Amino acid sequence: MVRASGLRGYEVLMRRLGAAPEPLLQRYRIAPETLQDDDALLPLRAVVHLLEASAAVTQCPDFGLRLADSQDISVLGPVAIAMQNAPTVASALETASRYLFVHSPGMSLSLHPYSALVPGATEVRFELHLSGRTTLRQTMDVCLGDVHHIFELLAGKGYALRAVALPHVPVAPLAAYRRFFGVPVRTAQAHGGLHIARETFDISLQAVNHALRQIAVEYLAQHFGAPEQTVALRVRHALQRTLGSGGGKEAVAGLLGMHPRTLQRHLAAEHTSFEALREAVRRETALRYLCQTRIPLTQLAGLLGHSEQSVFSRACRRWFGMTPSAVRRRAAGGILEPEAPQRGHVTTRPPASS
Repeated sequence: MVRASGLRGYEVLMRRLGAAPEPLLQRYRIAPETLQDDDALLPLRAVVHLLEASAAVTQCPDFGLRLADSQDISVLGPVAIAMQNAPTVASALETASRYLFVHSPGMSLSLHPYSALVPGATEVRFELHLSGRTTLRQTMDVCLGDVHHIFELLAGKGYALRAVALPHVPVAPLAAYRRFFGVPVRTAQAHGGLHIARETFDISLQAVNHALRQIAVEYLAQHFGAPEQTVALRVRHALQRTLGSGGGKEAVAGLLGMHPRTLQRHLAAEHTSFEALREAVRRETALRYLCQTRIPLTQLAGLLGHSEQSVFSRACRRWFGMTPSAVRRRAAGGILEPEAPQRGHVTTRPPASS
């Protein structure tokens, strides 16, 4: 999976190039409305195929580079806050390397002190982890372009990029890459990455807020990387972010870097199951939206991952002993008392928004 922020600017770019984005989004089962929510999670493989197809449809071989030009460090969400408030460029990169999985567990960023291409340079290697023979040109271009822009922001005038390595033979002219990066570009390399002068990493960041960095790092550790966090809690967090995208056990397991059977064993050891957790998250989310919003019921059914509104209605009867409309009416009158709450999870007052 990958956060929808990775496609920020996609629809605008498609229209600028004279193509409608909706048919391709539909082809790869990406709901256009999910692109408005940076935290929505999309299948990484679908995004990879979408970008390759978009470059072909628009006849724009440097599509990925152009998309990167419409993005900035904020695509990384809370990771960006921790990075921008790190003491040095090296510390910011270490934060990105540690927490990039929050943006997508299928991506990794690593630092290699000695560049094989440029003497006196350090390699910042970016990798995409997808099985099978998948063309990654445009996605790799977007990601390397984003990393380049992030270094420009963090290091400012001290940013000394020496060379760029592409792990593919690009379909765009090399001149397009040289214009974008401003340095020599080597193709068909073993790894994709930026080769940067070592002194860049010693640069101190300006206007750093140490308290804000601490808050961001603690948030990341608490929600994504705390060793003591139970697998059940991590699954709940993942479900809250993937519920409407149809992510099942396999998708959530992949998000957490586990095999589905390994995930199920962990949950069984914690006396629960994926299905029970998904049911609980759906129930809590339904109650919050029914009580606190006027979202149409058909839209809410889709948000919860139900194929039809009738499936959602049956679920509400099971959870609350009444229809969704009845839950909403009682909540409006302040008398919500579900007749058949499940195992004590439903309260008489709507839960606070997260």
